[in-house]
Amino acid sequence: MTPDRHPDPPAGLGGDLGVGAGVDGAARRRLGAAQARVVAALVSGAEPPEGFDAARLRVQAGSLVAKRRGVVARLRPDAARAAGKDLAADFAAYARSRTVPPPGYRADADDFAAWLRTQGKMPAPPGEPAQSREPAQSGELAQSGESGAVRGSVKGVWWRWLRRGAG
Repeated sequence: MTPDRHPDPPAGLGGDLGVGAGVDGAARRRLGAAQARVVAALVSGAEPPEGFDAARLRVQAGSLVAKRRGVVARLRPDAARAAGKDLAADFAAYARSRTVPPPGYRADADDFAAWLRTQGKMPAPPGEPAQSREPAQSGELAQSGESGAVRGSVKGVWWRWLRRGAG
């Protein structure tokens, strides 16, 4: 690979798209499916797509969960206090229980607090019944427009991969 040339994408990830080429519907569907496999590997621990380094994807997935955990702890310090020394393990379990993160950090923080309540680790807020809010499930998220957030995160991952190079 030369410095002025982008690396070839992993197998099945749009090698047939070409720069500036007209993109047909089938190529878009293949690229979308491949992107969904990358997101699944990063978010829910699914098998990495062919052509991707599994170890690198695990490291990146761990980094993404750690970033989410840090932001959630800043937005909901009550949830971080409720989890205490188990924050990292609890947040990892919460993250694994979802197929798609909520559409935004505030929703993620609120859903983590609700998840902690379902685990009996966090009391309900004053004036709210103990089990009144369950964490949103992926089906609800799909109806609420999460696809744009997922599409944006895939685009960011893809472009970072292109800039860094495959290898």
